[in-house]
Amino acid sequence: MRFEIRSFGCQMNVYDSERMSELLVAAGHRPVGDGVDAELVVLNTCHIREKAAEKVYSEVGRIAAAARAKAGRDARPLVVVAGCVAQAEGEEILRRAPAVDLVIGPQTYHRLAGHVARIRQARAAGERLRLVDTEFPAEDKFAALPERPRRAPLSAFLTVQEGCDKFCSFCVVPYTRGAEVSRPVSAVLEEAHRLVEAGAVEITLIGQNVNAYHGRAADGREVTLAGLIRLLAGIPGLARIRYTTSHPRDMSADLIAAHGEVDKLMPYLHLPIQSGSDRILKAMNRRHRARDYLAVIERLRAARPDIALSGDFIVGFPGETEEDFRATLELVRAVGYAQAYSFKYSPRPGTPAAEAPDQVPEPVKAERLARLQELLAAQQAAFNRASVGRRVEVLLDRKGRHPGQWLGRTPHNQAIHVDIAGPFGDGRGGLAEVEIVAAGPHSVEGRLIARTGRPAAA
Repeated sequence: MRFEIRSFGCQMNVYDSERMSELLVAAGHRPVGDGVDAELVVLNTCHIREKAAEKVYSEVGRIAAAARAKAGRDARPLVVVAGCVAQAEGEEILRRAPAVDLVIGPQTYHRLAGHVARIRQARAAGERLRLVDTEFPAEDKFAALPERPRRAPLSAFLTVQEGCDKFCSFCVVPYTRGAEVSRPVSAVLEEAHRLVEAGAVEITLIGQNVNAYHGRAADGREVTLAGLIRLLAGIPGLARIRYTTSHPRDMSADLIAAHGEVDKLMPYLHLPIQSGSDRILKAMNRRHRARDYLAVIERLRAARPDIALSGDFIVGFPGETEEDFRATLELVRAVGYAQAYSFKYSPRPGTPAAEAPDQVPEPVKAERLARLQELLAAQQAAFNRASVGRRVEVLLDRKGRHPGQWLGRTPHNQAIHVDIAGPFGDGRGGLAEVEIVAAGPHSVEGRLIARTGRPAAA
């Protein structure tokens, strides 16, 4: 069966989509690219963005309409809704979207191939079978997943932790992904070794709250994220380590120290704060103050002076005043971000903030967001300009739009493009020493100095 997976949202979803694809391939199905009719379409959804569920229903409607237009009224692919919207909506998806055959949550996607087989058998018998699987099963889903493929991307994601226990008042993650769970150290190291053997030279450790990682080693002792990073740094062929996304309360002393002591840990950290106002942080149930966050930043910069910082911001949270918003602007000026993400608050059904009084009018939210983004854009542009003239090792992992152009990321996670004459790496790219020669608002341009390494043989 030809299949297509459409992934929305966070890096966790990118990883989950990769694993679902591997599951389906192991079961004998074949992935297809854009423009090829798929017999199975999986929508791996994210519940973070505004009107996430409505966008899923719209996407399902487009899939059904396209199938009818191409092959007649009765022709349609098998449609699966996976991910966090699936977990949050459950049976409601089957009620509202007749074209959907399977709803499967983030903790049960290891059962995907089996459910697909059952639905296909029912179709072959002239019956319609529709399933919902949104349990939080006791079994380890990672143990049920197939081995990673023999060829991995140069920059690979590796899930080490799932779920969140923080219960921020605006967030659905504790409800859709469940409580914090850390994978055993041995399982993480085994997957990392396989990724490097398959060609990865950079690994990004991911989790809903990744710096809360506390996996068990084989001898039973608990290992923190910092300890895990130090173990991963010993893998030959692994050149770069990153991690995301973090919570300020879990930036422990050993993790901060690792930024100054582990050469393979890249000098970049995404550390969301959401607001610079203590009053709003309390309403968000963030359980830290603005000064606590700034103290963490100060300690990080003492450990790694060149670290680049990123963050998340929500404007127009219920009850936010102009004074609260100005506190956010003041914090942004105090930190100086290399890049950041900012959004208008939008209610998530089932979260405490959705029912809070004093919802901020949309025009006010839009005006505040524009002011914040103007400041953040200026900081990113300034950071990029300050990089001009530096020589850095970059990982160029994909071809650009122009002949000979390669794209990638600097150690500080800046998007970079480099023009290279002749072949590079094994055709997939690789590590190179580059001089940054120009800067734009969102990316930098580099000049190749030397190839510094080739990816591991696949």
